[in-house]
Amino acid sequence: MNIIEEIRKRKIVAIVRGVKSDDMISLADALTEGGITLIEVTFDQRSKEGIQETMKSLSRIKEERGGRVILGAGTVLTAEQVELAARGGAEYIITPNVNRSVIERAKEMGMSVMSGALTPTEIEDAYRTGADIVKLFPAGSLGVSYLKAVRGPLSHIPVSAVGGIDERNMRAFFDAGACAVGIGGNLIDRQAIAERKFGRITGTARRLTALLK
Repeated sequence: MNIIEEIRKRKIVAIVRGVKSDDMISLADALTEGGITLIEVTFDQRSKEGIQETMKSLSRIKEERGGRVILGAGTVLTAEQVELAARGGAEYIITPNVNRSVIERAKEMGMSVMSGALTPTEIEDAYRTGADIVKLFPAGSLGVSYLKAVRGPLSHIPVSAVGGIDERNMRAFFDAGACAVGIGGNLIDRQAIAERKFGRITGTARRLTALLK
């Protein structure tokens, strides 16, 4: 499977942050039922226990839903975490920043990389270092006009938009040239998870995927 082709085709990456590993299978099922199969489980950087919980979440999804989900690891900050992500079953990594050691280690291991960047210098540096897609972050704060502006001289670099993306502005970011988007809190409803109302998440996923048509 060509992961980058799949990301560009499926377009929406669900960013899962702060969800307990015990809820991961129900959440993955809710997302896939709504048509979203790209799932990014972010590393909890706050403690060793948080890293272990991240690994447990990755492993559970890979083992129980690996055939339905294209699994990635997010907030990857070190080369060691690249290796942990691969061990947990992640097929691609996503970073919040441009980190050469992370990008280079991921490419050495044959993993696809979406590297976070903000400025034109960072975007070009990430791509030149080996990122397959550059993640414009925080895209919602910068706005569609910023994406259009940087895409002018850097139209050869595939860019995704992450941060503040929702049903109201997603289409505009695609129209401005984004090849994919990452959606976290506007899709992963923490209250719905706590109340075991996963159908709400499925509904949001369906509305988002309908906007792609």
